[in-house]
Amino acid sequence: MPVQLTPIDRAKYAAARRAVDLVEDGMKVGLGTGSTAAWMVRALAERVRDEGLRLTCVPTSVRTGDLGRELGLKIVSLEEAGWLDLTIDGTDEFDADLTLIKGGGGAHLMEKIVATASDRMVVITDASKEVKTLGHFPLPVEVIPFGWQASRMLIEELLNAMDVMGTSARLRMNGERPFVTDQGNHILDLALGRIGNPRQLSLALNQVPGVVENGLFIDICDAVVIGYGDGRVEMRDIASGTVEHERIVFEEPDNIFKDL
Repeated sequence: MPVQLTPIDRAKYAAARRAVDLVEDGMKVGLGTGSTAAWMVRALAERVRDEGLRLTCVPTSVRTGDLGRELGLKIVSLEEAGWLDLTIDGTDEFDADLTLIKGGGGAHLMEKIVATASDRMVVITDASKEVKTLGHFPLPVEVIPFGWQASRMLIEELLNAMDVMGTSARLRMNGERPFVTDQGNHILDLALGRIGNPRQLSLALNQVPGVVENGLFIDICDAVVIGYGDGRVEMRDIASGTVEHERIVFEEPDNIFKDL
């Protein structure tokens, strides 16, 4: 039965297909987490099957690692791989400077470590994630379980001195229990509305006792690939200042998405 994709899913797939064209034989590649990154993992596995690419892949979450293994990718830890050539990941928001908010899937700690251990980070997304000013999407902050309430109070107090619109920090839940990251931590989602100075906020948050890492990615992303539902893709490289436009030709859904 053909799989009927929404325009957003087609946009994500188009961006993923373009991004995996950047992968070359012999590379060590970081694999992001989330719905858009899942399209990328599938597209990358398709290239490995069809072209015989020899890749070493480092996942940013348990679920991405499980998907990669299921699709036949060589999955190793970052410790085993060492330095990476390229990381491809999604984002929850991005601005003109390619500053990101990540962590909607609860994996921003591993995502940030893997991205910064790479020569290059490329973000894949659809056009709806682009914003003039970050902050509409809640900013995730990973905290250790011990004393998380105290960490939350300190964060909310800190936010009063920051250039933001909101100051509430809510514990992320998974049903009736707190959400637990792959590292065994909790996440506080900050409803900020607007982040006027992401760099200042990131530095301040990471000074709060109990905070492990926040979801602001600053000076980490090198390029963004934006997909559209009709197959168009736009690739912006912040280092070179170039913008490229292409169109991805979709195969028959029965062939591309038969394993979904």
